[in-house]
Amino acid sequence: MANSIYHDRGIIKWAPFDALVGYHSLLKELRYRLGKSERPILSDDQLDELNRKLQIALMKQYEISIHYFEDGYTKTMSGRIIKLDWIKRKIVLEGRYFLSADQILDINLIDY
Repeated sequence: MANSIYHDRGIIKWAPFDALVGYHSLLKELRYRLGKSERPILSDDQLDELNRKLQIALMKQYEISIHYFEDGYTKTMSGRIIKLDWIKRKIVLEGRYFLSADQILDINLIDY
């Protein structure tokens, strides 16, 4: 029997398993779309509570944690409120983060 030396082909041996170009990006996008949910509808009491917490946080300069809805997912942002624009319904946080008031689901006062 001849003296055979094994030569590893490296990444080439896995090429047949990734033959479909864009397959992984398609799966990632599909998982993202399937994970989306509808925006929860807040009651009048919940909206009043959010308004009260916003006013307290602005007056006392409390740090807040805001849970908001964006593109089918609930996200969280925290900081201190710099400005409330009642006309455009926008909230400006430290670092120039703008957030629409319609996106807010919940507010937690951190320094409260």
